[in-house]
Amino acid sequence: MFSTRKTLRTCVLGSVIAVTAACSQQSTDTVNENQSLTLLESAQPRLSIYKQVELKPDLSSLSENQKTMVSLLIDASVIMDDLFWRQAYPSEHSQFLSKIEDKGAKAFAGYNYGPWDRLDGDTPFLTDIESKPLGAQFYPQDMTKEEFEASDMADKNGLYSVVRRNSQSRLVTIPYSEYYNAELTRASTLLKQAAKLADNEEFAAYLDLRAEALLTDEYQPSDMAWVDMKSNPIELVIGPIETYEDQLFGYRAAFESFVLLKDLAWSERLARFATFLPELQQNLPVDSKYKQETPGANADLNAYDVIYSSGHGNAGSKTIAINLPNDEQVQLEKGTRRLQLKNAMRAKFDNIMLPITEQLIVPEQRSNVTFTAFFANTMFHEVAHGLGIKNTIDGSSTVRQALKEHASALEEGKADILGLYMITQLLEKGAIEEGNLQDYYVTFMASIFRSVRFGAASAHGKANMVRFNFFSEKGAFARNEQGQYKIDMDKMRVAMNELSSLILTLQGDGDYEGVAKLVAEKGIIKPELAASLELLTAANIPVDITYIQGKQLLGLE
Repeated sequence: MFSTRKTLRTCVLGSVIAVTAACSQQSTDTVNENQSLTLLESAQPRLSIYKQVELKPDLSSLSENQKTMVSLLIDASVIMDDLFWRQAYPSEHSQFLSKIEDKGAKAFAGYNYGPWDRLDGDTPFLTDIESKPLGAQFYPQDMTKEEFEASDMADKNGLYSVVRRNSQSRLVTIPYSEYYNAELTRASTLLKQAAKLADNEEFAAYLDLRAEALLTDEYQPSDMAWVDMKSNPIELVIGPIETYEDQLFGYRAAFESFVLLKDLAWSERLARFATFLPELQQNLPVDSKYKQETPGANADLNAYDVIYSSGHGNAGSKTIAINLPNDEQVQLEKGTRRLQLKNAMRAKFDNIMLPITEQLIVPEQRSNVTFTAFFANTMFHEVAHGLGIKNTIDGSSTVRQALKEHASALEEGKADILGLYMITQLLEKGAIEEGNLQDYYVTFMASIFRSVRFGAASAHGKANMVRFNFFSEKGAFARNEQGQYKIDMDKMRVAMNELSSLILTLQGDGDYEGVAKLVAEKGIIKPELAASLELLTAANIPVDITYIQGKQLLGLE
């Protein structure tokens, strides 16, 4: 890594606002500079919750130019990793990690990008660590929500700016392209170099546009170009993308990167499903005013193997599917692309889903948990992100802006339940030929136990808590004396339709209070679910996977 980037302890000269604002952020670590960090005794069992998996896809089909290009894309991804550390933790992460002597605790801190356990509600797992700020490092640590709401600064709700204080202690925003200029300039140069090696013209054009976006914060042109790409064998998702790390408002985007290799055979199997999107939108189980938007017809589905993952996409629970872009205008005009990360899915299915099934599903339904159903449930989750409504029905704002910090959890809940709804519809139409409805419903239920273990700090974990408690109230499953669950197909279908309608209505109405109430009442782990999760812990079933990855492993060094 280069060492020329602007730090929070030594601010470079520039505009008055940029200097005073950047330097006003807390410059001290969460612990004393020379103080070592030790693992809390209560956190010792957590060190084994991740199963290590090698990312070593077969690159033999790539040309030498393509392999060199992949190497450059990995270098750019490493920069995204460093930037995400800066967004997640208040000081230099190498100094922080050097204070941890225990190897297991140090590795765990690396998985979590800090001293907070992402799969346990961001609970500190090291000594003398304070609670994680809800706004991570996107906002001043002494800022209140009321102060933010009352401010009149430019780009207040922006995706691509940090909030700092100027010399008068007033809140101001600084664009990412300025605040992280040194790192983004290096990443941009790497993408331009990679573009010159790209055999695919569309991919080369995208890389050039994305390189420019890193320096201007204008990501929409590159998002448009990304949606139009169809035939490139190598894929790159890079930049500030998801807003989950901003748990204060859900506004600011975190840096991440995925370098991917397309699986041509699996992608061909998926391509036909995109054509059903407009019809499925019209059939949603909700009043017509909540489905008045028409999803883009240019959406496509493809399968990939992960070559390298960094930043937000590598923190805590690992992504198994991608649905982008998030830009509402691009979605409506162009649609989205759904990338299914097959090697990540397979690793989770083999190491987590099957052991969970043995523990928590009744014997007579265990054979219904299949990789085909797991893959499809995940795929249609991503498809479902494109359904529903992106703007509130009164036209006052986007759903994301109206629901603030609750937007991500509700959106993930929507995608989960509408994905299952879509599978139900397509099976009955004969469009899906693999498996039967019980396979998809039982696998869906088993996956709730997998995802709810991500914790309340995760939008996905919270969404699964809401769904489990909603299903429980509707009698969608029964739990026997051995702690095993049996799915009631008819009641689960009713619950699926009712929850779909509820979520779509809350989103369309922009009902912040209604969503807050739903999350408060159902986004929690109640005793029955807690007992089930204890069985998984006692059986030493991993909560998630973590990657062993890099150019050396791939033979690119």
